[in-house]
Amino acid sequence: MFYYLLKYVLLGPLLRVVFRPRIEGLEHVPSSGAAIVAGNHLSFSDHFLMPAILKRRITFLAKAEYFTGPGVKGRLTAFFFRSAGQIPVDRSGKDAGQAAIREGLGVLRKGELLGIYPEGTRSHDGRLYKGKVGVAVMALKAGVPVVPCAMIGTFEAQPPGRVVPHLHPIVIRFGKPLDFSRYAGMENEKAVLRAVTDEIMYAILSLSEQEYVDQYAAVAKAEQATAGAERERRFPRMPLS
Repeated sequence: MFYYLLKYVLLGPLLRVVFRPRIEGLEHVPSSGAAIVAGNHLSFSDHFLMPAILKRRITFLAKAEYFTGPGVKGRLTAFFFRSAGQIPVDRSGKDAGQAAIREGLGVLRKGELLGIYPEGTRSHDGRLYKGKVGVAVMALKAGVPVVPCAMIGTFEAQPPGRVVPHLHPIVIRFGKPLDFSRYAGMENEKAVLRAVTDEIMYAILSLSEQEYVDQYAAVAKAEQATAGAERERRFPRMPLS
């Protein structure tokens, strides 16, 4: 109930008025039946803008940290995500990927839309990074189409670290559904999973026109943080006075 209150009364109309997102290819999202919407992930705003413009309800697999934050802000964030029907996924530990797949398949078995960001985390620099194969596993096991989606302009509107978004033109672009029925029963083949995932990422890339990096975003973030720490160690900042 709260999901539809947010979508049609509280948040959805506000987002449409403030950002005036241009929607392209909405007809490619199936009007019924299970499907995966796989998109790039540039901003915290992505969680709200895509559901606001879709005619159907969509459930995202959200990182567990959104549900466990401390203080008043943490409790409000957790309340919002739970009320909106989003599913917490613990991304730590070796079984994290399997837990996400189980939760995603549960959504698809109910004939619903599942939203997923194959990169696994937000892009820290606006580029598109290598996709994780979980999206391919779910698509093949559930036998559902994958609709590629590109969020354009959300990185500029709300880059990492910014709480209040800038007013910036937003485009949400959907591509034609990708059919992977030719790979039915091959969800345990690593080469097939990689090929399916790469095809999905290429479709997203074609829609978003981002620069592509053949590296996992989490790895790139870690390397950047390590390099920054090393620079700080070698060249510490001098006090101004």
